[in-house]
Amino acid sequence: MPELASVRPVVIGLSRRRFNIALAAGASAVGTPLVAQQAWPNKPIRIIVPYTPGGFTDQMARLVQVGLQNRLQQSVMVDNKPGANSIIGVDMLAKAPADGSTFAVVIAAFAANTTLYPKLPYDPRKDLVGVSLMGVSPLLAAVNNDAPFKTARQLVDYARANPGKVSFGSSGNGSAAHLTSELLKSLTKTYMVHIPYRGAVPALTDLMGGQIPLFFDAATGLIAQGKAGRVRLIGVASDRRLSVVPDVPTFIEQGFAGFTGSTWAGMLAQAATPKDIVKRMSEEVGRIIRSDETRARLDAMGTFAAGGTPEDFDAFIAAETTKWARVIKDAGVKAD
Repeated sequence: MPELASVRPVVIGLSRRRFNIALAAGASAVGTPLVAQQAWPNKPIRIIVPYTPGGFTDQMARLVQVGLQNRLQQSVMVDNKPGANSIIGVDMLAKAPADGSTFAVVIAAFAANTTLYPKLPYDPRKDLVGVSLMGVSPLLAAVNNDAPFKTARQLVDYARANPGKVSFGSSGNGSAAHLTSELLKSLTKTYMVHIPYRGAVPALTDLMGGQIPLFFDAATGLIAQGKAGRVRLIGVASDRRLSVVPDVPTFIEQGFAGFTGSTWAGMLAQAATPKDIVKRMSEEVGRIIRSDETRARLDAMGTFAAGGTPEDFDAFIAAETTKWARVIKDAGVKAD
């Protein structure tokens, strides 16, 4: 008996100790998923815009910012991180925590960069995932008022008769404006000279000043100047006209079958972001984009409202990447 009595406290002590360890482990196991399952969003959301404030990308991000704040009941900040044709800002997203607190809004250049820059600091297919296509803005062709052509057909005829005498501006090498112009050259078998600018504003300034005769740009950048008579709008690179400039015909209407070119805006997430968060953000962006108020604002910008699932946007990006890769290779476009 004394031997049993002397052993019992040790046995009881060990049992309590193991029980306490097991209890702590159980509490930890229960606590971990509780933290992970906290309702999203549980912290402020950052939307990276890889361009300067005021442009099309920035406008599109800010178009959904307030709506997201109201719907998600969380602070939403637009963070402009321009540079390297959007690569700097997109790389920040690719390396951001995959907790649903960071997103980015990109445009057509994102798809073109895959071909233009073979050594990107991120893998667009592995590091990033689509959230939602937000809007598509067909490009408008504008010519200087003193140019010797007043319509798209006259432009092409003049370019054919005068190889190398028509120059066109763009907002930079590899931009949607540049690649759309190159696509027109390819389809019409014309030779026109590309003059890249560092942004749309200086290109438009030179167009109005007569330094260049032709410039493609997103409608939002040309509508006011066209309506004011400072430039002549000669065509929409789309399969349908824009309601904001209903008198401007499409290139297809003018005999250039299949000619379309646009910039677009869409939201991306870091690829490892939980799918339920990506799906929720996609749904919220879609609701905002499809609201009557937002549609009216997009119409005024010459932009078609989009929306759709993350899978839809991924497929759209893949198609755009293929389309512009062909144009880039055929035209021999090189990055700056």
